[in-house]
Amino acid sequence: MTNWRKSSYSGDSNNCVEVGHGVGIRDSKAPSTHLSVSSEAWSAFLKVVQSQ
Repeated sequence: MTNWRKSSYSGDSNNCVEVGHGVGIRDSKAPSTHLSVSSEAWSAFLKVVQSQ
């Protein structure tokens, strides 16, 4: 994974989730580990979150 970024809603906080190009998810407090997800799974997740 490369190009990790965190939500603009996180501000200067280090207590956040980051998203990586590839697609991956990691905790900013434990950046050495990450969860890889497919593009399809990530798109489905975003649809659910945006519908809330």
